[in-house]
Amino acid sequence: MRLTRTPLCSLLVALYCVFSIYAAYHVFFGRHRRAPAATSRGSRKAAAAAAQAKERLGRERAALESEEWNPWEEDEKNEQQHRVKTNLQILNKSTKEKIEHRVQIWGKAAIGLYLWEHIFEGTLDPADVTAQWRGGYSIVGRTHYSFITGPAVLPGYFSIHVDNVVLVLNGREKAKIVHATQWLLYAQNLMRTQKLRHLAVVLLGNEYCDNDWIVRFLRRNGGFVDLLFITYDSPWINGVDVLQWPLGVATYRKFPVAEASWSMLHDERPYICNFLGTAYANSSRQTLLNILKQDGSDKLCWVSAREQWQPQETNESLKNYQDALLQSDLTLCPVGVNTECYRIYEACSFGSVPVVEDVMTAGYCGNTSTHHRAPLQLLKAMDAPFIFIRNWKELPAILEKEKTLTLQEKIQRRKMLLQWYQHFKTELKWKFTSILESSFFMNNKG
Repeated sequence: MRLTRTPLCSLLVALYCVFSIYAAYHVFFGRHRRAPAATSRGSRKAAAAAAQAKERLGRERAALESEEWNPWEEDEKNEQQHRVKTNLQILNKSTKEKIEHRVQIWGKAAIGLYLWEHIFEGTLDPADVTAQWRGGYSIVGRTHYSFITGPAVLPGYFSIHVDNVVLVLNGREKAKIVHATQWLLYAQNLMRTQKLRHLAVVLLGNEYCDNDWIVRFLRRNGGFVDLLFITYDSPWINGVDVLQWPLGVATYRKFPVAEASWSMLHDERPYICNFLGTAYANSSRQTLLNILKQDGSDKLCWVSAREQWQPQETNESLKNYQDALLQSDLTLCPVGVNTECYRIYEACSFGSVPVVEDVMTAGYCGNTSTHHRAPLQLLKAMDAPFIFIRNWKELPAILEKEKTLTLQEKIQRRKMLLQWYQHFKTELKWKFTSILESSFFMNNKG
């Protein structure tokens, strides 16, 4: 028994010694042997960290360069966030409570498309501009708007589902006035039969401000038109029931809704200025062309003059005109029959600064003796960032100054112009709605 126990004990002692030697080997030699491996892993981690830091630095540098080239990016983000917030507010309000007011707009003049697509930023279905009937919807504040337009929109040939209407008319010339009068008489009949309660008119007025034909329809004169929004500097404008409305872009010539782009804001433009239009004999437009030729500035500007006015554009002429706006820093805006012209708003759409001949034209429009801001009262009241001149002899000095501007200075100026124009349209939309709500609804409760 003792002999059997002795070998067993010897075996256990031997195993203990082997384990002790193995443990000692790991303690004193094993760590030093793995140290290079650990160092290698540390190097790989350090290299990876350095690569990540370099990549992050590259991204930050690219972001900084992007910010340097695109100072509008932050504004665009803020604007997008504001629109999302506004849309959510509208959605929440519409789901929690009913829309208080409903107004339908009957677009029977091309200026109605400027109101709907450019100012209200509304869409039309179908998108085809030749469609017989087009319509759309929009919510502004507490008012739900519907808009209809097209050749098929005729008096008595469509259903009326609201009792508050805005009628957009053309009163520029005799034939248009006859058509506009028919619509007003139709609206008058609807008022008498109590199918309508309130009516406002947006009028493309006469360029001489000779609009006496509509006086008898105004409520203040015993008529039924509550509000009149009228183009040009009419002496009737009082800020109460007769308000100025912008001429806008030439939608009848299919001038589009221009979306601001990176290239529109940042690209170098090859021309200092442009003028594409009709040069009437013995007019300031002819004077302008002569001045451009005298000092050779016509070679620095995109100039294309014609002797006769053309009411419609071809696809080619429209593209040339838009290219001229997009490739010019300045757009020259001489007076025509009226100081206000489509060219002013079209230049704003493409970030080309309007150079406006700031003089009164013949006719009955507001004059400087009674309206210190006339002409272009509406634009001046909203601090339009234009270049106003009294005489085209001032132009050479303006063009010389343009040559000294850096691209960055021009970018900042374009940014300011495009932002102002967007603000201008937004303000008009809300002011239009506020005036309608006040006139149609708040003054007629009970």
